[in-house]
Amino acid sequence: MGFFDKIKKAVLGEKPAEEEIKDLPVEQEETPEIEEVTSIETVEVETPVEEKAVEIKEEIQVEKVEVVKQEETIEKYDKGLEKSRKTFGQFMNDLFSNFRMVDDEFFEELEEALISADVGFETAMRISDELQEEVKLKNVKKQEDVQNTIIEKLVEIYEAEGQEENNNLNIQTDGPTIILFVGVNGVGKTTSIGKLAHRYKQEGKKVLLAAADTFRAGAIDQLVVWGDRAGVDVVKHSAGSDPAAVVFDAVERTKKENYDILLVDTAGRLQNKVNLMKELEKMKRVIEREYPSAPHEVLLVVDATTGQNAMIQAKEFKDTTDVTGIVLSKLDGTAKGGMVLAIRNELHLPVKLVGLGEKITDLADFDPNQFVYGLFKDLMENYEN
Repeated sequence: MGFFDKIKKAVLGEKPAEEEIKDLPVEQEETPEIEEVTSIETVEVETPVEEKAVEIKEEIQVEKVEVVKQEETIEKYDKGLEKSRKTFGQFMNDLFSNFRMVDDEFFEELEEALISADVGFETAMRISDELQEEVKLKNVKKQEDVQNTIIEKLVEIYEAEGQEENNNLNIQTDGPTIILFVGVNGVGKTTSIGKLAHRYKQEGKKVLLAAADTFRAGAIDQLVVWGDRAGVDVVKHSAGSDPAAVVFDAVERTKKENYDILLVDTAGRLQNKVNLMKELEKMKRVIEREYPSAPHEVLLVVDATTGQNAMIQAKEFKDTTDVTGIVLSKLDGTAKGGMVLAIRNELHLPVKLVGLGEKITDLADFDPNQFVYGLFKDLMENYEN
């Protein structure tokens, strides 16, 4: 199975076959000799075939629901990465429009094209260097082979930085999950919190929000609005209050009322990194007093539409606090989806959630296969044809 076949199978999967029910074997027994009836007894007859049919129908219904969810996710990635996909397609077309041979000039153009697609300077150089080695090793000459090797390298670079399970949120099964959200104002931090709260509420979990960005009255009000939309409770104090005091009350309420999820909004004032670091450390200490293993995630929200500015913010926050993952908001509104690779390669942080639309349901778990398929789908189809 080829590289692209593996990606497509991982994304599209296989739909359940309903023909299983029709093919069930029917058990038959020999007809016993008829004897004279002297009394009538109630005999319980087992129907293993019917029971098996019901079980299979139920399994198929579950599989159908999963298929629908999978198709919805594929559609979200497809639409959300449309602008980025066109950009990558265009840079591939431009790169190979003057394709003559794979020489030094070709690799210089490749580096420039990758940088313009926001995969980052370091990532572009790494891809170019590794591709040169690959071309020499395999003696690659055809345009389509070079193109597909470039895509393979982009995927390998993401996967090489960590195991796939690192993309999953660290959700606890034996107690509450506490997640801190950090990021500068305007990146979609509060919106991401509201969307994630909605998801967990729909899953039947008891969710609490903490409005610990007390330096902006607007931030508190915005989180309350999202709490109302998601149908979850919000702990808040007045503007200017101590953020750690809000977190203390939220943790106490989480413990007393048995909440499953606590999502904490924090201030994002990068212009004073020392104060920001002290505030975050104080909040962590408050949380650790009750739950030593918490916070279970510190998620940095960055705006995908800002490209390399988002990378600069991510570096700053990584230096300031212990970030465990990235929430990439507004991915549907940009042609700079390549920055996912830059974040992974240059910051060594996993992207855990991506914003793929404006609806309350449009915050998705980051799936490397879905991302690759959504970004390079058109190129894959061209390759097959």
